[in-house]
Amino acid sequence: MTDSKPLSGKLALVTGASRGIGAATAEALGAAGAHVILVARTAAGLEQVEERIHEGDGSATIAPLDLTDGESIGKLAVAVAERWEKLDILVLNAAMLGSLTPVQDIDPKEYSRLLSLNLLANQALIAAFDPLLRRAERADVVAITSSVGAEPRAFWGAYGSSKAALEGLLGAYADETAFTHKIRVHIVDPGATRTRMPWRAVPGGTPESVQPPEAVAPAIVERLLADAPTGEKYRLEA
Repeated sequence: MTDSKPLSGKLALVTGASRGIGAATAEALGAAGAHVILVARTAAGLEQVEERIHEGDGSATIAPLDLTDGESIGKLAVAVAERWEKLDILVLNAAMLGSLTPVQDIDPKEYSRLLSLNLLANQALIAAFDPLLRRAERADVVAITSSVGAEPRAFWGAYGSSKAALEGLLGAYADETAFTHKIRVHIVDPGATRTRMPWRAVPGGTPESVQPPEAVAPAIVERLLADAPTGEKYRLEA
């Protein structure tokens, strides 16, 4: 008999949870039985995701905050520790695309904001929640990357370099925590997905030709349930 709630009793935190892959992943985790902490800047979007999780007989808590504010991340970690004491699943999904432009034309201020969210915020999240991850019986960290992180593409230098750095950062964290046999790191490339980000970048694209976020989320949950090694980069097939 298949367990319909395989993540029952688990606590998950998902960033960028107000829409797209983040929202779909949060809903899938909730459907699998996890209590999901929903993190994004916009409370209204988070409330809608929370409502859908509750309608699906799941449970969630919203935590609206700006991930580029390191102090807010620290306060969130303290609040989670006080209420739950541990964290089982951390999904690092929030990111910004920025402008697609030649490397020499990258706007320094925009690039700084992009790196703050796509890279530095993720390091701050790991730093803040590492103690809670270590308290879990088994913890999983999922980082959403992109093919341009490993395969440089013209005009994608800013976004691609942030994802390349993120992969290096998470790979190092996987190596550093492998000895615990408790923390697994998953670097996930979802492939072309029907979210606002790629279609803002390529206005002439056809969203109907690629997978929706709802197709990516179950694959992420399946990955968490599988006996997958730490530090492995995994590309989801459409």
